[in-house]
Amino acid sequence: MKGANAPDGAAVGGAVSMQKQGVKTLYTPEERRRRDATKWTLVQGILAPVQFLVFLVSLGLVLNYLWTGDGFTAATVSIVIKTLVLYTIMVTGAIWEREVFGCYLFAPAFFWEDVFSFLVLALHTAYLVMLFFGLGSPRDQMLVALAAYATYVVNAAQFILKLRAARRDERLAATSAVDMSGSRA
Repeated sequence: MKGANAPDGAAVGGAVSMQKQGVKTLYTPEERRRRDATKWTLVQGILAPVQFLVFLVSLGLVLNYLWTGDGFTAATVSIVIKTLVLYTIMVTGAIWEREVFGCYLFAPAFFWEDVFSFLVLALHTAYLVMLFFGLGSPRDQMLVALAAYATYVVNAAQFILKLRAARRDERLAATSAVDMSGSRA
């Protein structure tokens, strides 16, 4: 183990100490190292806010259509774009999960987020099926899109909570490592 003054060694030493004390952390020290080393972490960090911005624009267009009856084409194009961005973030997220946890999906640390992601995917895909096969009225299609968007918001909140947990773990690990070294320098 690196010395307590080295940031990486401090975080790893603190995480090991936390695990020995029975504190459940989101990442093991090795998983954290792999997370920080993979390019897919950056990809996810870029795609997540892009997807959220696409979602906000699309949500506005969908609500505008539902309220006014105008702008069906713009709303439709925005939903298709949102769905394609969702598919992209899901595929790259599965690759990220494989590199960090050794499995493409359902790593214990992200099990419920992955489960809920499938509901998000199913509703977005149901919208595309309705659109491409002409099923339901335009209003029905937009309501399915809204249901998909509602699940997306819940799923995004799940991932934000995990991000906060990871940051908390890193702060606790650093604090624990400082406490183990006996110095605060």
